[in-house]
Amino acid sequence: MFVFPKIEKITLDVSISHFLLMFGYKLFSLYFPLFLIARGLSLPQGGYTYLLIYLPIAIFAPVVGFLSGKINPAILAAFGTFGYGFYCLEMILINPAQNPILFFQAQIFLGISAALFFVSARKILISSKLENHNRAFAWFYSSPYYASAIAPAVGALVIWQFDFYGVFILGLILQFLNAVFCLSRLGAQKIPLTPFKNGEEKAGIHFLNIFKNYQKAFKKLKERNIFILLSVSFSVLILAGFYRAFFVLFLKDLNWSQNFILLFISLLSLIFIPISFFIIKRIGKTGSGKNIFQGVIITGIFSIALGGLSTLASFSTIFMAKFGQSIGGIIAGSGRSGFLSKKLKKCPEQASAIDTIFSPLGIAIGSLISGLIIGFLGFNNLFILGGIFVIITAIIGKILWRRNNTDTKN
Repeated sequence: MFVFPKIEKITLDVSISHFLLMFGYKLFSLYFPLFLIARGLSLPQGGYTYLLIYLPIAIFAPVVGFLSGKINPAILAAFGTFGYGFYCLEMILINPAQNPILFFQAQIFLGISAALFFVSARKILISSKLENHNRAFAWFYSSPYYASAIAPAVGALVIWQFDFYGVFILGLILQFLNAVFCLSRLGAQKIPLTPFKNGEEKAGIHFLNIFKNYQKAFKKLKERNIFILLSVSFSVLILAGFYRAFFVLFLKDLNWSQNFILLFISLLSLIFIPISFFIIKRIGKTGSGKNIFQGVIITGIFSIALGGLSTLASFSTIFMAKFGQSIGGIIAGSGRSGFLSKKLKKCPEQASAIDTIFSPLGIAIGSLISGLIIGFLGFNNLFILGGIFVIITAIIGKILWRRNNTDTKN
């Protein structure tokens, strides 16, 4: 008999806010690479655009982590969602061909807004008394898939009727409503804050203290077992950068129409919803290390399959490959977040920031690498080599992990 995975109230509220954020963003994000190409940007420039979005998340995450210890993280999350809304307004007003500098600055601003939301949301989860952090983060990471089941279809209809201006206006409205939700629901949570030390109120926040606070956290992360797991999980994020920048363009290269791509993405996310409940239950019953290794291996295998089978241009084969890759990604991501939550439970600000750094930094590096090599590799070889890379990383990591555990026991 199926039992719905348990979800605590705070996890539900954070996941709803994450869903609303992603719903507003995914109204247009699926078509954003097409938007960039239509506005005259080249394939490498499309990859660099994602670099400008994700790299600022990694850079500003430590700052937001520090602030989340001084300011209610619900307020910071609300500012982040407000920033997403302002980004939609920028996309309405800025033409990338006429104002490339302003356009790329807008991508950086989106990255800063994302850092505000994701670090704060993770801080709220990590600081809360949860029965199972792996399960809580599995719910958190599932939210974008739920949004993807509906938002692209809604976005396509709006774009069809009102062009991209209409979808950006709708995204603007949704993100402002989400900001209100963050303040009302998440703001009611009692999140422990770190009091100012003597003199800090008068002298202002000394950002140099950030580096002192992170010294202890990074010293912990340098332990061999922890470093191995994080390195393995980081490889799958680099591969995610390949797909974030070029997957939709890959489907277009197969001569798929926009409506066919819409059907593919919506169906993928829609079917993923019921399957995700079983995945969440499994993640909650499995150790973080096992989740990371299995998730990375699954992602790599299906990436190779996706690149290898794409020559058949079959809807079903590409669907199954991408579906399996999505499952592997959520298993690996939940395992990493749950692992960091346990290892850095004494410093939640640093844990939330470091966990936030991993995803965008990996995707930014992946977007940069793929933008540099896509021209001579092509889509198929890019996905195949990416899959091979993460599998080799997982195998080497597993060998080192077992060897280190054996040495520790001896």
